[in-house]
Amino acid sequence: MKEEILSHLDDPATLEKLYRSNKSIFKESLLEVSKEVEGNPAIEFWKARLSYDSNSISWGVKNELIYVVIGCFIAGLIAKLPDIFSISKDFYFPRNIGFIVFPVLIAYFAWINKLSRQVVGFFAGFISICIIYINSLPNNLESDTLILACIHLPLLLWVVLGVSFAGEKYKNINPRLEFLRFNGEAAVICAVIGIAGALLTAITFGLFELIGINMEPIFEKYIIVFGLPSVPILAAFLTQTNPQLVNKVTPIIAKLFSPAVLIMLTAYLIAIFYTGKDPYNDREFLLIFNILLIGVMALIFFSIAEHSVKGKISLDIWVLMLLSLVTIIVNGIALSAILFRISEWGITPNRMAVLGSNILMLVHLLMIAFKIFKTIKGKTQDLEVGKSIASFIPIYAIWTIIVVFLFPLVFNFQ
Repeated sequence: MKEEILSHLDDPATLEKLYRSNKSIFKESLLEVSKEVEGNPAIEFWKARLSYDSNSISWGVKNELIYVVIGCFIAGLIAKLPDIFSISKDFYFPRNIGFIVFPVLIAYFAWINKLSRQVVGFFAGFISICIIYINSLPNNLESDTLILACIHLPLLLWVVLGVSFAGEKYKNINPRLEFLRFNGEAAVICAVIGIAGALLTAITFGLFELIGINMEPIFEKYIIVFGLPSVPILAAFLTQTNPQLVNKVTPIIAKLFSPAVLIMLTAYLIAIFYTGKDPYNDREFLLIFNILLIGVMALIFFSIAEHSVKGKISLDIWVLMLLSLVTIIVNGIALSAILFRISEWGITPNRMAVLGSNILMLVHLLMIAFKIFKTIKGKTQDLEVGKSIASFIPIYAIWTIIVVFLFPLVFNFQ
């Protein structure tokens, strides 16, 4: 976006369009441009505009707010379908949990990015195929491939959301990094809304209980069903229209949690050897081990996405380097454990899914660690670390497609 701002300094309409397309990345790019171009009236105007701190919350334009209200209602209605049509919840929710919120968010970003009808049609067609496919799989609750497909399908929808978020520039690296940052900021807003909602629920239950009215059935049937899907939709809307809400909080979270997780993970590895826990023969332990690995990977991704916009080497980059190295060790243990289990007890859908995921994560971590090392040595720019993360997202998407669509066929729906 920096190049676009530089080439349109005399075009106020284009600058406004760039600002509305992605407010936070526009602000960061403009600050970089202001260091290179001094005294330009357009730059000075935008610096004054962007540095103005408003205490009020922006609810966007009228049409956006109406869309969010309608989107929350539609998401709640989708979650309510099992009650409306007497569908088994055990059948419906594992297969369709991703279709409650993601299509609404995909449509929202497609709308605000003014994507073409062809692109919107592609999104609609792809989501429709996914809905038909996942609900057509044999109803066998013990099927590993069904469980894997249900787990990975929301990840695939998340990738489609990223494409919708990036708009026409989905092939570029910067929009992908911005999408990762957006996820972290939206997660913070989700947590705040969730805590507020939990407090409101507790107060409501307590007050009505004092007068002898049990609110639990009403909350279960209506409030929770419509309220829970509304949280991520509202969080995405607030993050998009009010980037100032958490743009100072998320860097602090990244700064605090990265060293804390590094210490925890190092202590955890030492404790594994001390206690003699065996991930090679303990299936549950290996499962928790991989969940831990995914969580740490997510933190690394988010921290680097935050750090890549700073453009300077600091203590944070050293922490991320050490965290990457420790996570490579954790990944190596998990990968060796799953290879051991395959050699001892053969190939199963679960083992193949974990094996493929661990190999991808190991390769990705090695790439990240190498880029961070080159950054520390001054042989490459800090932004290259972020690019190494963003460029790998399509590979994860391809693996997700394989697990969702090919695993059930290859393993005969086992």
